[in-house]
Amino acid sequence: MKANTINGTSIGSGARDAYERLLRRPKPAFEPIKAEPLVSFEFFPPATEKMEQTLWNSIEKLAPLSPRFVSVTYGAGGSTRERTHATVKRILDETDLTPAAHLTCVGASREDVDQVVSRYWEAGIRHIVALRGDPPEGHGHFRPHPRGYRCAAELVSGIKAVGEFEISVASHPEVHPDALSPTADLDNLKRKIDSGANRAITQFFFEVEDYFRFIDKVRDAGISVPIVPGILPVTNFSKLVFFAHKCGAKVPNWLSKLFNGLDDSPDIRQLVAATVAAELCTRLADQGVNEFHFYTLNRSELTTAICRILGIRVESPPAAEAVKKQSV
Repeated sequence: MKANTINGTSIGSGARDAYERLLRRPKPAFEPIKAEPLVSFEFFPPATEKMEQTLWNSIEKLAPLSPRFVSVTYGAGGSTRERTHATVKRILDETDLTPAAHLTCVGASREDVDQVVSRYWEAGIRHIVALRGDPPEGHGHFRPHPRGYRCAAELVSGIKAVGEFEISVASHPEVHPDALSPTADLDNLKRKIDSGANRAITQFFFEVEDYFRFIDKVRDAGISVPIVPGILPVTNFSKLVFFAHKCGAKVPNWLSKLFNGLDDSPDIRQLVAATVAAELCTRLADQGVNEFHFYTLNRSELTTAICRILGIRVESPPAAEAVKKQSV
């Protein structure tokens, strides 16, 4: 069996055996992690003044955890293009964080997308999360713009033609819902990596073995870049079900049972959510995973709690000082 390492190197075909050994191993639920992991956080651009305040409160609280980068999402059909750009630029200008801008192929010509990429380069942004993107609500399946990039692999190539960006792409442990087959989905991921992507971030998942099984297939396909697990702390179970339906992720029965009846009990729901996500992360870390990407939904509490359980400690100045002061 090949060496059992995860993010940056190959893992053998014994994912299930490793997972079963993990389950049999007697250990404290939250035994300290041997090495402090790397983390990154995802935000979405705010649509209102109140949402903007929530976002920046979260950024201030999460900044002292020293994430590798923070990404800002991009709405379906480019609906948040300017807000995404403004949020990314403000993070660059007013904080010590490294921002990454999401970019999709939806609803824009190659010329338009290239202009957006050039604006990011001129603004000093050097990391892009390149995605095919989802069509706007009610528009059915994805249809490329007649003069646009047809897929994420083409988008990656286009970005690289503009500048030497660091590029992250998406991956799907449970197969993208539009993929013709699991093999076709892997082939698509490989094309994105071969086009110049530096890493893949997974869609969220809740079964540890789904991630390791996916890693086995990825490495067997000759893909060697880091595959960073995407972690979604459950803040709202009904929204989770909606997200899962759209992206093809499964919601296990045991998770449904845990959150059943907690709609009117936010405090208990938060405790359950933190426990579920923390256990997922510690099990992954126990098998060699050393990097995590958190879908924060612009909230800081759950992500902060999980990072603490992973052993990430705030040794930098307090949150209020971790964000640069704006120029007068």
